[in-house]
This record gives sequence, structure tokens and C-alpha cells, in this order.
Amino acid sequence: RARHAGPPDGGWGWMIVAGCFLVTICTRAVTRCISIFFVEFQAYFGQDYARTAWIHSIVDCATMLCAPLGSLISNHVSCQVGIMLGGLLASTGLILSSFATSLEHLYLSLGVLTGLGFALCYSPAIAMVGKYFNKKKALAYGIAMSGSGIGTFILAPVVQLLIEQFSWRGALLILGGFVLNLCVCGALMRPIALKEDRKTAPEFLEQDYVPEAQKRDLKRMSICSPLIKVWSHECLCYCSWKEYDFLLMPGFMVLAVSVLFMAYGCSPLFVYLVPYALSVGVSHHQAAFLMSILGVIDIIGNITFGWLTDRRCLKKHRHFCYLFAVGMDGLCCLFLPVLQKFPLLVPFSFTFGYFDGAYVTLIPVVTADVVGTSSLSSALGVVYFLHAIPYLVSPPVAGWLVDTTGSYTASFLLSGFSMIFSSTLLCFASLAKKIKRTHLRSLTNDTGTKQHIWTNGAIAYSVTAELDQKDVEFLAVDTNSYSNR
Repeated sequence: RARHAGPPDGGWGWMIVAGCFLVTICTRAVTRCISIFFVEFQAYFGQDYARTAWIHSIVDCATMLCAPLGSLISNHVSCQVGIMLGGLLASTGLILSSFATSLEHLYLSLGVLTGLGFALCYSPAIAMVGKYFNKKKALAYGIAMSGSGIGTFILAPVVQLLIEQFSWRGALLILGGFVLNLCVCGALMRPIALKEDRKTAPEFLEQDYVPEAQKRDLKRMSICSPLIKVWSHECLCYCSWKEYDFLLMPGFMVLAVSVLFMAYGCSPLFVYLVPYALSVGVSHHQAAFLMSILGVIDIIGNITFGWLTDRRCLKKHRHFCYLFAVGMDGLCCLFLPVLQKFPLLVPFSFTFGYFDGAYVTLIPVVTADVVGTSSLSSALGVVYFLHAIPYLVSPPVAGWLVDTTGSYTASFLLSGFSMIFSSTLLCFASLAKKIKRTHLRSLTNDTGTKQHIWTNGAIAYSVTAELDQKDVEFLAVDTNSYSNR
């Protein structure tokens, strides 16, 4: 592979965007459309809301819980192999689900197996876009992530039609064949090597990590068995630490906690929008149309927010754009219980869909801003992993509240407040960081120090003092690259 000085911002990168676009259709759009099966599953198996909601929860949970596994395969084997394997597993899960005889069967096939397949595809495909783009990163992610909205817009009425024509079993069987397109997407993911990427473990071992005597021994062993050098215990430990050292960054910790609350709030809406619409007298086709509206406006949110946050005036404020979008979705959830007619639910779908597309686009962008491009694949794996538990528990909890209270009000209010708290937490963290930075600048300006801003937002500063009539500079050292400001 040729090593590039930086992301090419074009060329084959647009094919990577197209591949990621198809991946989001086959994973996230299909997952959203599972909510259309909700009423069918509930009627066929005669179960309550909470038990039926576990199907959608397990799909989302498995997708996010196994996201680090997808990143691991992408980093150490191949992104292409991982996505193709994921496509086969997801298709197999959907096909087996068409023969289900109980909800437990669906928990395993549609939930665990299909979710695992989606996990192997989703985070590696998104990380590849970040490796090919820098200046146009938000726009590229906007186009790639719009597949979720376009897929929902197209698949929602199609799935409803398939259920009417072939029953839910036939619809799942056809979706299983459709999801095999993930194998085609995997073939498009040509790997790229960037000079800013961290050095591989063997290079570190040969240069810095191993004493001279051991280096000579390793070189002799490498003639007979290169695997001994590459997969030594020291190598694996060093690799694992360097891949996940971002976990100790304060900025990433705050983002992780925020993601937990955001994921809890957004999931129930996609599961219960159609059942809620049906409960207030909306027809089946109108309820499916609400999902289509949400999907197509999601596309607009993906692309326009991606384009806007690439502008010079907003590029430095991506965190605030992200938390604003999350907060607006939370407000939409708070107002949903009073919207009980189709003409009122249409504006809700417009607003929620737009801001959902906005913050989904910015998740990988904000993550890249926090940890850098070289750790993006591993960081996205962790970020999507953090979605797992909220995705698992929030729909059943919402269903339990519906069964207990007899209405959707408590479920939607809990979702709304959760997303608003997520946004508020990030807001306060960003303001605290800005105040700290301003305070350090004032201190360094008063003492005549030189200030350095790390790429991850942390601040290091050097103090120049006179000692025996010589200038001695004390400089905090960090493994990340930095630029003088």
C-alpha cells in the first residue's frame, strides 16, 4: 500500500463514501424498519409490549456491543474481510428469522446473529471515511450517513407492502437477500496507509521498545519465523495500549458519558413511533409514511449539517452544533405525547428526523476531533459499544412504562429528558474547558510563557526562567502531536 502524507480528500475516497452509504442503508435503515414488524410480531405471538420490544433492543445492542470486535478485525485483519463476513452473518440471521416459531427464536436469529453481522460492518466502514477525508470530512460523513435516512424513506413503505403481500415471514426472507449487498460494500473498502498513523508494533519493537541484545535475537528468529516477532506477548500488549490510550483523555470520557444518555433517549422513538401513531387512530399506511418522512428529512439533516459544519465559521464549534442537535431531538420527544393527530405528527417527523440526521453525522466527526484520525477506528468502536446497554434496556423499559401506565407519555418524557441531559452535560464540559483554557492563556501571557495547544484540545505550556544567566525551558511532553499557537 502507498503511504500518503495525509487524507486525499477525494479520488477513491468517494467510492469509500458510496460504500459506507450502502452499509448504513443495509444496517441502520433495516434496523429502523424492524419497528414496522412490531405490531405483526405482537399479534402473531400474542405477547405484550415489553417482551416484543426486546427484539429491536437486542439487534441494536448486539450491533453496538460488538462494535469493538468490528474495529479489531478491521485493524488486524482487513476492513474488507470484516464487512463481507458481517454481511453473511446478518443475511443468515434475517433468513433464519423468517422461520421463527417463538419470540426467543427471534431474539437469537434477528437479535444476536443479525446484530453481530451489522457490528462487523458499521464502525469499520465509518472509520474508513475518516481516513480518506480531512478538509471535507463532515460533508463526506453527511453523505455517507444519509444512507440511514434514504434507506428508511424507501424501505419503510416497501417493507409494509412486503408484509401485506408475503406476510412478515416473506418480508424477512427478502430483507435477508437484500442485506447480502454488504458483501459488495466490503469489496469497495480499499485500505489506505497515512504517515500520521501510529507505527506498527514490530517497528516500535525494533527501534525503541526492545534492548539491543534482544533486537539481534528477534532479527535471527525473524528469518525462520516472522510470526514469533510480530505476535510476541510484548508486541500485543504494546499494540493494545497504543490503540486504546485515548480512553484516559478527559474529553473522550465526557463524550462517552454523554453518549450513554443520548443513546438511551433516541432508541425508544424508533421502536414506538409507529405503534403510538396507530394507538391515536392513524392508519397503517400513514404510520409507515411517518417513518418515511423521518427518513427523508434525516437525509437533509445528514448532508446540510455536514456541509455547514465544514464551513470555516462553524468548524471550530462542531461540539456545540452536535449538542444543539441532540437537545432539539430531546425537546421533540417531550412534545410528542400532545401530538395525537396525523397532521400534527408530520411536523414532528420533520423536526426529529432533521436533527437526528444532524447529530448522527457529527458523532464520528466529533470523535475524530477528540482522539485524532489515527485512533478513530478504535474510538468509534468504543463509542458505538457505549450505545449497547442503553439500546438494550430503553425499549423494554419504555414498553414496561406503556404496559403499566396505559399510555406513551412517561416513555417519551423519559427519552426527552435523557437526551437533554446528554446535551447539557457536553455543554457544561465544553464551557469548563473553554474557561480553563482562557485562564491558562492569561497566566501564560502574564508570565511570558510559551503556550502549546495539543490536537486533542489539551494545553501544555513551557516556563522560561533565568537560572545562572541561562534560559532553561521546562516543557510538558505528550505523545500526541501539537502545534504552537
